[in-house]
Amino acid sequence: MAGEPAFFEIGVEDPERGKAFYGALFGWDFTPGPSGRGGFMIGTSSAPGTAGIPGGLHGGDKGAAPYLFFRVDELDAALARVRELGGSVDGTDPGDEDNAAEYGRFKLCKDDQGSVFGLYQPPAQ
Repeated sequence: MAGEPAFFEIGVEDPERGKAFYGALFGWDFTPGPSGRGGFMIGTSSAPGTAGIPGGLHGGDKGAAPYLFFRVDELDAALARVRELGGSVDGTDPGDEDNAAEYGRFKLCKDDQGSVFGLYQPPAQ
């Protein structure tokens, strides 16, 4: 199925401080992630009584808003559809393919009104 929320990303200036803050606030667990900025994968299901969706935390992004990524079956086709509908695709995502086999593919986009969202294609099974 496609279109369901599948992943979220939180940008912070200092990832260690972010890890401490969100870990204490929500009870999440953190493991090192693919980000070259000291990032972490977030396990939200470790919080008592939750099933949660996975997340990520990356550094070097002071004042960023959380990003919500929606699952798609085929990222390139979905990106083309975003453009067809008048949206845009962020071309600055570094290392999109470097970790695709393990983590899947991610891309930030904007809708036709400028609102930011992400698309996520899970890794091949």
